[in-house]
Amino acid sequence: MLKEIILAAGCFWGVQAVFDNTPGVISTQAGYTGGTLENPTYEDVCTDATGHAEAVKIIYDDKKISTDELLDIFFTSHDSTTKNRQGPDIGSQYRSAIFYTTPEQAETAKEKIKEYSLFLKNPIVTEVVKLEKFYPAEEYHQKYFKKQGRPSCHTNFFDKEKFWKEKLSKERYNIMRKKGTEKPFSGKYVNFDEKGVYRCGACGQRLFASDSKFNTQCGWPGFDKAMPEAVKIRKDYSHNMIRDEVICSRCGSHLGHLFDDGPTKTGKRFCINSQALDFEKEKK
Repeated sequence: MLKEIILAAGCFWGVQAVFDNTPGVISTQAGYTGGTLENPTYEDVCTDATGHAEAVKIIYDDKKISTDELLDIFFTSHDSTTKNRQGPDIGSQYRSAIFYTTPEQAETAKEKIKEYSLFLKNPIVTEVVKLEKFYPAEEYHQKYFKKQGRPSCHTNFFDKEKFWKEKLSKERYNIMRKKGTEKPFSGKYVNFDEKGVYRCGACGQRLFASDSKFNTQCGWPGFDKAMPEAVKIRKDYSHNMIRDEVICSRCGSHLGHLFDDGPTKTGKRFCINSQALDFEKEKK
């Protein structure tokens, strides 16, 4: 399904070049949004008086690249902690902003800000705003770097995967960041019934209470419910299947999958990798 989102991250020349080279992106268009002046020109926006941001409209196939993955590229390719500035470019037209077209995009954007707040020392100032009107920029701005035969000026500002590789063990990284799966019955929490709380193995967020765990025959720990707002469910189209992937709502790490064949009254089975969990024993 094709979706539209508008992203602002400094000079739109570089932003457009980044997403033109992103698999799953169908088309891009540089333009202006977020301000009050109708039909602004580049000269108008450069006055820093229109309220508009230089932005890029992105049409993408969410079965090839999810909104979550698209926003990973957005946050890692610019400094989301500098207000009204990217490098030498200063002014509100260069602000960091996400202009969403669906409630789901807005929720994903807010969750991404929570996730990247784990990594960045300074507060994220990215705006999350409903799109009102997008004005295409002049033709000479479209695909500017491609026309000039130059690469994007937006470099990898933050390498999230390098952070996780340094933080997580090889096995845990493969499961939590690369969506791997541990061998059935190999995990330490398959046959485990102590009282306490299961936390995310990457960021430490509380995920499951021990009283939601039940014995399974599938080879992985099973839970009939998660703690409130602890996990997110998103569609997983890998391996020629359609499944519900379970991820940590705080750091976005892969935990396992959700099935509707649970033995309790919830009817749910959160099938979770042991490697994705840390256990905190109940205090007496």
